[in-house]
Amino acid sequence: MNVYDARELAAKAVTAQPNRPATALVHDSADARVVLFRIDPGQQVPVHTSASTVLLTVVSGSGTVAGADGERTVRAGDIVAYEAREPHGMRAGAEQLVIAAVIAPRPAAR
Repeated sequence: MNVYDARELAAKAVTAQPNRPATALVHDSADARVVLFRIDPGQQVPVHTSASTVLLTVVSGSGTVAGADGERTVRAGDIVAYEAREPHGMRAGAEQLVIAAVIAPRPAAR
């Protein structure tokens, strides 16, 4: 069993470009991948698709998620589920948004 401190990992997340969200690979197995996103105000993960199911858990903050049905406001504690190949993206609002994304099966497994 592994236990991860999402807030601590979010604080340590890194980005290659200062205008892009910071990410941390939390867990990577043959079955699933968990990625943590720290999205500062004004930053976003553009809408894209994945061949896998994507589950987002809002760890802290609030912001907007996009999907096939449009955009929705989310806040800490919300869980968002996307079907395989469903467009999805996320954007911080006025405060920092921390999201844990579970991608299953792991993208390379398909």
